[in-house]
Amino acid sequence: APAAAPAPAPEPEPAPAAAPAKRPSSKSSKKAKRSGSSVFSMFTEFQVAEFKEGFSLMDKDKDGILGKEDLRATWDQVGKLVTDKELDDMLGEAPGPVNFTQLLTLFAQRMSGGSDPDDVIRTAFKAFDKEGLINGEDLKHALLTWGDKFTKKEVNDAFDAMDIDNQGMIDTEALIQMLIGGAEDE
Repeated sequence: APAAAPAPAPEPEPAPAAAPAKRPSSKSSKKAKRSGSSVFSMFTEFQVAEFKEGFSLMDKDKDGILGKEDLRATWDQVGKLVTDKELDDMLGEAPGPVNFTQLLTLFAQRMSGGSDPDDVIRTAFKAFDKEGLINGEDLKHALLTWGDKFTKKEVNDAFDAMDIDNQGMIDTEALIQMLIGGAEDE
């Protein structure tokens, strides 16, 4: 039987807007290969994506370069006041402006330098240190929000093992010693 009036064909659906974000960042990898840089090959796609997220959070003025004010704002966000000299020293570790590729290169250099895991832990927690104490809520927020995010259960289990005073503060050195097993004395 002939169809009298076929229903109009549905319009093709546009590609979902979220699709590019879910796809692996092959663009970055292609750029890296074209530029001759092998720094991207030192990290998994997931790690590169995590670094990119961190870079975006730190690049407050969204100019693609981490400058002194970007670093200052980032440190302020975690409650650590840093001097101009400290910021200059951080930026001075790079041979030029710190764009995303340069940041990855700095991380790669640190990693290939065989940095001591205990030093990495010590440095990470010293970033939260305020006069020998770490604000428990700030630490909890950071663990749940940045980098390799922890689950609430993981954070609660960790906090159950910590000695936290009635002000919600954690003794920085006691925490570091608990984590590294007191193997090293300063």
